[in-house]
Amino acid sequence: MSSCRRSGTESGRELKRFCTRDEPQMSARDCSQPPEGSSVQVSVIMPVYNASDWLDECLQSILQQDFQGRMELSVYDDGSTDNSREIIEIWRERLEERGVSLVISGHNSISPKGVGFAKNQAVCQSSGRFLCFQDADDVMRPERVRLQHEAALLNPTAIVGCKVCRVPEGSTERYTRWINSLTPDQLITQVYTSHGPTVVMPTWFCSRDWFKKVGPFNEGGKGVPEDLLFFYESLRHGGGVVRVDECLLVYRYHEQAATHSVLEETIWRLRVDFLQERVLSQWESFTIWNAGKQGRKLFRSLKPANQKKVKAFCDIDENKIQKGFYTYEESKERPKPKIPVLHFTKASPPFIVCVKLDMTDGAMEENLRSLQLTEGNHYYHFN
Repeated sequence: MSSCRRSGTESGRELKRFCTRDEPQMSARDCSQPPEGSSVQVSVIMPVYNASDWLDECLQSILQQDFQGRMELSVYDDGSTDNSREIIEIWRERLEERGVSLVISGHNSISPKGVGFAKNQAVCQSSGRFLCFQDADDVMRPERVRLQHEAALLNPTAIVGCKVCRVPEGSTERYTRWINSLTPDQLITQVYTSHGPTVVMPTWFCSRDWFKKVGPFNEGGKGVPEDLLFFYESLRHGGGVVRVDECLLVYRYHEQAATHSVLEETIWRLRVDFLQERVLSQWESFTIWNAGKQGRKLFRSLKPANQKKVKAFCDIDENKIQKGFYTYEESKERPKPKIPVLHFTKASPPFIVCVKLDMTDGAMEENLRSLQLTEGNHYYHFN
């Protein structure tokens, strides 16, 4: 069993880690590099924790891939207390008959070490030139690896995702519609919304070289959005975001999913910081579209230098507009800052839009179109 850990301290955005092998007869190697001479083209990276209810269906879908190159399944068991590891071992013979080699390890500690840790371990012990991330509770469509491998060959410095089919049907309806309907440009411009990565983590596929440049995943454990942190880091490195426009993954919704352990406020702070870093640092002034709760919360969350760039709030609510100003009561400045509240037709771009997408029967989107604005230039969505 391998053990990969970070060395030294976290400095800026760079996380360095090294890999050791518990067995002394095995030599250490860089976890991000495949073994010399490896012929594996795609490693399916699968962290596992108490996934026995879903593993048979998941593993059957890996077995049914129509990809003709050499594949490998790399599993790291994060201290499961059910029979997950035994189920996977039962599938070994069938996988190997199909030409899919199986690498599996894990730990028996009382507490799981987290999804980020488990993914890093699975990458560390894998040998493929490309990495296909798979959650143990989801199901691949037969063409997934083939189509995403083709896209990754054309986009070696991108995270490649795909459309999803959500089960149970109708669960997270707005979120699923957002995932599947983003345009290629919006895969980049809508990275600041509360939905998180514009291609969802269970659909990710990328080259090992790109993972090495961007990664590893944060290993903070429960409550840490390791996927969002990695996604932002990929963008910082100039990485692209590509989606194969076919449903290649059955994406399961259930209350035990690790996503539910991440606090909304944690995501909020990361989004605000990334928005300030990538967008607001480039603007001399801007308008916050929404004089209500969410717009005011964004204003209060900004650094003082960016608060001073807010020239107005805008809205369609006449009650808010008639008040004339938003007074920043928490400010230590005297007099307290007062920011004008305008009707959107009288406000000027650029805008940070703090109105929830797909919640106004198209009215908000139509208002934006009426101003002949371009997303990613004149405005960005934040909610």
